[in-house]
Amino acid sequence: MTLEEKVLEVNKRLTKDNPHPKIALDFTNPMELLVATIMSAQTTDKLVNLLTPALFKKYPTVKDYAEANVEDIQTLISKVNFSGNKAKNIKASAQIIVDKHEGNVPDNMEDLDALPGVARKTANVVLGQAFHKAEGIVIDTHMIRMSNKLGFTTQKDPVKIEKDLMAIVPKELWIEFPARLILHGRHFCTARPHDCTGCPLGDLCPDK
Repeated sequence: MTLEEKVLEVNKRLTKDNPHPKIALDFTNPMELLVATIMSAQTTDKLVNLLTPALFKKYPTVKDYAEANVEDIQTLISKVNFSGNKAKNIKASAQIIVDKHEGNVPDNMEDLDALPGVARKTANVVLGQAFHKAEGIVIDTHMIRMSNKLGFTTQKDPVKIEKDLMAIVPKELWIEFPARLILHGRHFCTARPHDCTGCPLGDLCPDK
């Protein structure tokens, strides 16, 4: 079985459990997703979802974030790791979006990647989930672990892993495949010791 064939088989099996995989972060528009994703770095999605309702209510538009006091933003997100830097990045990103993009969150990799606090992972999340555009593959800690575990890559650097996966995953699966694999890594094949009984990937896993 080639790696390309293995990707398709893994996707086929995981589709049975997650036919329509959804991101764990709550949002209703691109700016909310951008803010939530910036907040989520080294912080659980569960905590982010607890904090964003009050944040989104206070700052309903990009302009509101651009005009906000950094200290006020930080107060609302103080429970996340590195809240000070994240608050600065959220405001700075909003200012750039207002000044350079007419208040609309960019829908391309180049402009998103240029925003403070945004790297390829965040940009891919926003592009895929808010705009349904596939310009790359989301690589988070679960994807790093699962991609290595399944033999799709031997790299540890997210950028190199993304490059390896983009070479073997059909572009039409660039959004849903990582979403399914992340959910599998988060809820079934965890980093902690766990029972592999009933794993849908079974014989495809080198650890078996």
